[in-house]
Amino acid sequence: MSYRFEQYPDRDLMMLEVASRMAGALKEAILVNGQASFAVPGGSTPGPIFDALCAADLDWSKVTVLPGDERWVDEASEHSNARQIRSRLLVERAAEANFLPLFTGEEGAEAVAGLEAALAAHMPLSLVLLGMGGDMHTASLFPGEAALRPESRNSKALLHYVKVPGLDPRVPRITLSVQAINDAMSKHVVLTGADKRAAFEEAVRLGDPYQAPISAVLSGATVHWAE
Repeated sequence: MSYRFEQYPDRDLMMLEVASRMAGALKEAILVNGQASFAVPGGSTPGPIFDALCAADLDWSKVTVLPGDERWVDEASEHSNARQIRSRLLVERAAEANFLPLFTGEEGAEAVAGLEAALAAHMPLSLVLLGMGGDMHTASLFPGEAALRPESRNSKALLHYVKVPGLDPRVPRITLSVQAINDAMSKHVVLTGADKRAAFEEAVRLGDPYQAPISAVLSGATVHWAE
């Protein structure tokens, strides 16, 4: 499990630096491939990155943005990751980007099949930005999830439709698979606070994706942390 760990003196500096790295990676992908695909997380942590990145001077019309995971709710819901992405990233210059939402209204296998067909055109992803929860989950890959078993991690599935134990069973989620994340050209993980760092270090110590999902996607990633 080889990854790069970068520590910053404060969060504001980290957010600006990560936004700059994202912009550089997208420009490089466009230069090399003529287009770029960019998976981004939900939650509160990436908001400041989005605020800085949306003004980046690049050809956003050649960028496809998608959530790394999504709750199975309409974008009108305050729990929708797509809602935050549209309001904080897909504005200013980044308003020209293409958006691939993961919520379709269908459920289960039908939803996954249609979305995988759409996503396949953008694989491998150019860039994936990830967060991590205090329980060491990333995207909607939670401890104990079937998608983290070896046979699922090594499958060719791009997405998993999951019902997360302990969370609202009425709101399933869809998430990028471990394989889809690991096939990305560039991976970055953003963490803030002492608790997240302790959880991250525990994940590295365990090295077991079934207990610590973030450990499944660390190889080759850059991890950014600030207090």
